[in-house]
Amino acid sequence: MTNSKSGPVKHVLGLSGGRDSAALAVYMRQHHPELDIEYFFTDTGKELPEVYEYLGRLEGFLGRQILRLNPDRDFDFWLKQYNDFLPSPQTRWCTRQLKLRPFERWLRPILEAGTTIYSYVAIRGDEEYREGYASKHERLIVKLPFKDAGIDKAGVLDILDSAGLGLPKYYSWRTRSGCTFCFFQQKIEWVRLREEHPESFEEAKAYEKDAVEHGSPFTWSQGESLIELERPERIEQIKRDHVEKVVRARSKSIANPLRPDCEPLDIDDIYGKAKVCLTCHK
Repeated sequence: MTNSKSGPVKHVLGLSGGRDSAALAVYMRQHHPELDIEYFFTDTGKELPEVYEYLGRLEGFLGRQILRLNPDRDFDFWLKQYNDFLPSPQTRWCTRQLKLRPFERWLRPILEAGTTIYSYVAIRGDEEYREGYASKHERLIVKLPFKDAGIDKAGVLDILDSAGLGLPKYYSWRTRSGCTFCFFQQKIEWVRLREEHPESFEEAKAYEKDAVEHGSPFTWSQGESLIELERPERIEQIKRDHVEKVVRARSKSIANPLRPDCEPLDIDDIYGKAKVCLTCHK
């Protein structure tokens, strides 16, 4: 924490375990070493194991520990508070209670003590400021370094490559971080979760079955339960549909001459821009 003429100042940068926020941490470390930035990760306890592995490698590069903001009440507690209804795009209580609430509780006493907090968020120069954390306090100031510098997806990949970090390992089968059973996953990502982490898929099925029995109107994947989704013929159909979408997206993409080895496609590139939780997926 540093002091200025207007009082003490603190700099924070939230990490999701994903590509963009990791690249922003590297960027700030390289371009603004004078800033004493505290890096934090809000752990829901339901993250992919690859997320923890990547955070460990990022700590090695940054040369400092990433603060873990563990919610004092876990997913199971809040599920009961919401009458066993699953979170959904319509009722995103998971983001509110497991991500935003711990963040606010951490910063509240610091703000009340008169400190100005700058929070750095990884919105790229090639994307709009999607829904995220809106500051409700005049001394909590959100900064968008990538937006200001015009750094796009290719720039993010270059930052991670030059730092020797590369992409998180889960990017080989999924392009969003966040909870293992995030409802924003596409159906192909559910299929791959079943293949890569069958125990997490089974846990998601158990949550869904219990929620339906309690009258929840939502399933994890829109329009069908995970039991229906994992039928062999349905899995094959999902895989075929995905291949067709990849081919179409690839035919429309503009080749990047700086990346002749073919720039990776995001789920958004294939399925169109989706409304996601910025807090979880950056």
